[in-house]
Amino acid sequence: MSIWRKSSHSPNSSDCVEVGHGVGIRDSKAPAAHLPVSAQAWSAFLRDVTRVTPL
Repeated sequence: MSIWRKSSHSPNSSDCVEVGHGVGIRDSKAPAAHLPVSAQAWSAFLRDVTRVTPL
């Protein structure tokens, strides 16, 4: 079993996306299903969404 973590930016505990280390991502309203994501894909996603683009 993985430990699932919710974003600190989630407005409440019922409407959020959770991340499970080594497992993937899931919707907190449907915790039985999850989308598998490799560590490399997750790292690439985080790199892209946190990249600062000059104006």
